[in-house]
Amino acid sequence: MLQTTSKNRLNALLIPLFSILLGFIFGAILMLLFGYNPIDAYSAMLMGVFNSPYFMGEAIRQATVLTFTGLGFAIAFKAGFFNIGVAGQLLAGWVAAIWVALSFPDLPRIILLTLSLGAAIIAGAVWAGIAGALRAYFGTSEVIVTIMLNYTALHLTNYIIRSVLATGNTTEIVGENASLRVGWLTTLTQGSRINMGLFIAIIVVILYWVFMTQTTAGFEVRAVGLNPDASTYAGMSAKRNIILSMLISGGLAGLGGAVHGLGTFGNLFTQSGLPSLGFNGIAVALLGLGNPVGIFFSSILFGVLDVGAGFMPNRAGVPDEMADIVIAAIIFFVGANYVIRLVLDKMQSNKTAEKGGE
Repeated sequence: MLQTTSKNRLNALLIPLFSILLGFIFGAILMLLFGYNPIDAYSAMLMGVFNSPYFMGEAIRQATVLTFTGLGFAIAFKAGFFNIGVAGQLLAGWVAAIWVALSFPDLPRIILLTLSLGAAIIAGAVWAGIAGALRAYFGTSEVIVTIMLNYTALHLTNYIIRSVLATGNTTEIVGENASLRVGWLTTLTQGSRINMGLFIAIIVVILYWVFMTQTTAGFEVRAVGLNPDASTYAGMSAKRNIILSMLISGGLAGLGGAVHGLGTFGNLFTQSGLPSLGFNGIAVALLGLGNPVGIFFSSILFGVLDVGAGFMPNRAGVPDEMADIVIAAIIFFVGANYVIRLVLDKMQSNKTAEKGGE
């Protein structure tokens, strides 16, 4: 029994590692086909980030928001739902946080930050809760509803900026009391926008793990995701858990929006499209296989890839879109994890057969 558990854990670790490796190999082959040097490209990408405290800080800053959106998607996925609306929920949280911060600029910092972050969590939760309630009570597809809510959030955000919070396309910068930036972090990373959101993300990762593994509510969410019919037969409320998981999912995405607004930019501006951080959070969650620690490290990888992509054109002559192709390939291989599992199982069965033959 212990051997089987250890083997399953090893396989769970190897799948994302193989997905990352295959993604980089696929990207390298594509570069070679187009006449680029993949070694130069990957060296430029990685060294550009890791050789600079500023860009390392920017990668971690990017990873911080991805951690929230990744966890948000993961909890809904654990409950058996595909929350495509993470980007819209992030926007809802971003708007709410900036709105509160600009409305009460003179409040003490601890109170203003608490109110702003709380408003973001509530806004994201409500936005996701719409899809959860419609799914629970009317059986509507959460995929379709969340996609529609994404664009509703996008256009509503732009309207609020132009008509309520500002007269142009950008709001004022929030005051010092509402900012998540801290001087020593900025100094440590030579002026990057890394902020207190990093520490909030680490706390949320721990709380997420405790909730999902140590509480009855977390167990019920996982049980409903595995088998809703059996869960209902066992006395669990499928409707309640559907709504609960979507509320938490949206709340986490909304918190990511607050960190992005109060930490990265300090304001809110009109968007020409949905934030990529929402959709990349889905990829992060899939790569992390729903494990909060895995999601955190997957976020760092995606942060490095995203920031490092900017070094590829100048230092290696490779279009930065190649980094997006690598990310897409990694996601593809994560999605095709059945094939990777099959290969791993085949390798292990061959080893077992060889030992038996001896």
